[in-house]
Amino acid sequence: MVLMGVAGCGKSSVGAALADRLGAAYLDGDELHPPSNIDKMRRGVALDDGDRWPWLTLVGQTLARAEGRQIIGCSALKRAYRAHIAQTAGEVITFVHLAGSPEVIKARMHARTGHFMPAGLLASQFATLEPPDADENAFSVDIDRPLGAIVEAVVTQLKGMET
Repeated sequence: MVLMGVAGCGKSSVGAALADRLGAAYLDGDELHPPSNIDKMRRGVALDDGDRWPWLTLVGQTLARAEGRQIIGCSALKRAYRAHIAQTAGEVITFVHLAGSPEVIKARMHARTGHFMPAGLLASQFATLEPPDADENAFSVDIDRPLGAIVEAVVTQLKGMET
């Protein structure tokens, strides 16, 4: 499973809580970025596709190697990125889009500390975002609620997909 969305949407927080709830492992996809990508974002420069493709390949490879249930937090902003991750993983991947308004996410970004991604890049993330379509193995969850409610909404949607 990939928790996707723009920076600041809660991938790390939701991922850790969801992994706990589901007995899964969680990996923050930021840990798979090469130092050059992190440096670029830290400087306020948006990544381009040349920066993203190797990283997305690593996300897919990590899912392919996973033993047991694996959740990765990865922006996966474009449909092509999600398709690449799934193709690289070689299996069906569920994408959970953590969706929120720019105002909600910007407020969350300003409240967090110690992250390399500046709030100034949020507009470029929203400009790049292609929310999942109905034909993708994906669903969206509104993040404008407490963490526990977000996790419950994801679990409910997952159960609905299993039936």
